[in-house]
Amino acid sequence: MLRLLAMLCLALTAPSSFAALPDTGTDSSLVMDRQRQHFVVNPDGSFVFTLDMTTTIVEPRAVPAASQRAVSYNATLEEIVALEAHTHKPDGRIIKVTKEQIKDQQETSSADAPMFHDTRVKVVVFPDVAVGDKLVLHFVRKRHTPLLPGHFEDLSAADFFVTKQFELIYDMPASMPLYADAVGFETVNIDSAPGRKRYQWRFVDGPNQRMEADSVSYFDYGKRLAVSTFADYPAFATAYHARAGDKAAVTPAIATLARSVTSGLAQPRAKALALSDWVRKNIRYVAVYVGAGGVVPHAASTVLDNRYGDCKDHAVLLEAMLNAVDIASTPALINSGNAYRLPSVPTLGVFNHVITYIPGLDLYLDSTAADVAAGYLLNDELGKPVLLTKTGTIGRTPDAQAIRHHNIATYSVQADGKTGIRVHKTAGGAIAEHFRRIVRDTDQADRDMLVERLLKEMGQQGSGVFDPGNVNGADGDYAFGFKGSSDNFINLPGPTGVRTSINFWGGLGDAAYQLASENKRHQNFSCFGYDVGDETTFEFATGIEILAVPAPFHLEDAYFTYDARYIRKGNSVVVSRALKFHTNKAVCTPADFERFNPTLQRIMRDLKGQIIVRGT
Repeated sequence: MLRLLAMLCLALTAPSSFAALPDTGTDSSLVMDRQRQHFVVNPDGSFVFTLDMTTTIVEPRAVPAASQRAVSYNATLEEIVALEAHTHKPDGRIIKVTKEQIKDQQETSSADAPMFHDTRVKVVVFPDVAVGDKLVLHFVRKRHTPLLPGHFEDLSAADFFVTKQFELIYDMPASMPLYADAVGFETVNIDSAPGRKRYQWRFVDGPNQRMEADSVSYFDYGKRLAVSTFADYPAFATAYHARAGDKAAVTPAIATLARSVTSGLAQPRAKALALSDWVRKNIRYVAVYVGAGGVVPHAASTVLDNRYGDCKDHAVLLEAMLNAVDIASTPALINSGNAYRLPSVPTLGVFNHVITYIPGLDLYLDSTAADVAAGYLLNDELGKPVLLTKTGTIGRTPDAQAIRHHNIATYSVQADGKTGIRVHKTAGGAIAEHFRRIVRDTDQADRDMLVERLLKEMGQQGSGVFDPGNVNGADGDYAFGFKGSSDNFINLPGPTGVRTSINFWGGLGDAAYQLASENKRHQNFSCFGYDVGDETTFEFATGIEILAVPAPFHLEDAYFTYDARYIRKGNSVVVSRALKFHTNKAVCTPADFERFNPTLQRIMRDLKGQIIVRGT
């Protein structure tokens, strides 16, 4: 169940034709013999959920992962009322899971945050597991307190194993019609008791297309079943707001703090950014997802007192602080993974995160995102549909944002191949805070070791000193760098090639190669625009003869602008490259890839260019 929920939070886009493609995604190490999910729902939205699952171990590599299964639950909202499991050996022996082999523990994310003590996991450890065994699990979870009173919703998909039987049954009060969005699940007629309405779907097994690098969620194009008693998204938003809307009360302490943070700032946008950054930097984020951790945030005053909270707690505190300076905002439900499509029926399986939207500024803020400063979003939050809980309307986050990266490097190559290295890096736009935070959170000793690790990643031996720059800058570009030496930068004496594209901790080459991680694409994929540049100087000692340098290269089309220059100055060569990826959308299609891939391949061929030298 936990793995299914994890897959849920990945996401959704357009119908797929993958059934006609070769099956490259099915994992042959395990077979799902039977999976039956049965819900009996009460009029108030509470329910009893029963899971029966039998799997067969086919290959040894399945043993480590399959021999234990986590059953998650919220101790405040529900309880596990039955749990049984056993290993069924091929010779007929039954080895039961004992009480000692069921470990009840807090989820790691909430273990050090007392107000999230209700998020629990029961880990079932199967005994004596080997190839050929069947693992049998049965548990019953009783939800006594509904997340959204008077309503029910669920979202399911099968794992990428051969699935012989997977059925879902929803036993509903007749007064609660169930709406569905089903792809790859077929309806099964089933009898109903008086006053009840039973719904059943059966998974249709078939080929599984391999999930490609950076692709959108399987739920965007694959097989899924979303069910909900909500007829539409406005009704869903109303129910969410009824539970969470009163938690953003402005207390004197919140008002005083908000005025202090925004002191001296005249424009509403500047105030909003300052408040979001204060919450981001001062309220520790505890990753408890919407749904698993409930939908009701703690009161803003409680979050401020505790100085930590999950996404909905961050959003409610930021809302209160914005209210204190007369800026209206609304929570915005979003998928924090790679889901870009909403099913036709509302479900928390897609909405697993909450951010903040300010209508008057048309501004989205995520105060939980440690890696981006206020005014930017994480890449996985771009181009996403969001549900604005105060109005019930569907919004959309920006499709693109500025990403700038520029490297200036000098390599002073001695006659024996040993080389001094100086690198200056500037990160701007959405990625500036990412680098700034990583360096800020690393102590000086580890910073210096970072240089050695960067060299090792390139197959070089050496060391150096790291210059962290201004790690406490509030916004704007972030500049940092290092200097060091490599003992084996090039192989001398004799003729040899010196590669001209060298990426220390990100660079132009890395940006291009990420786009080219697949030869062909069948799924939509993330393709964020960027502006990157490298200027690299190779200074060769006397006695090293420069025999050839690559020819300059320039191209420009609807997707890319690329310029590469190779300028020889005495016994040095300056390599200057600039690459812009012009995409104003967060997601590209296979058709986009077909159009820009020929240009991308030409760029990558140029990146492989070498300076040919000869040492004596």
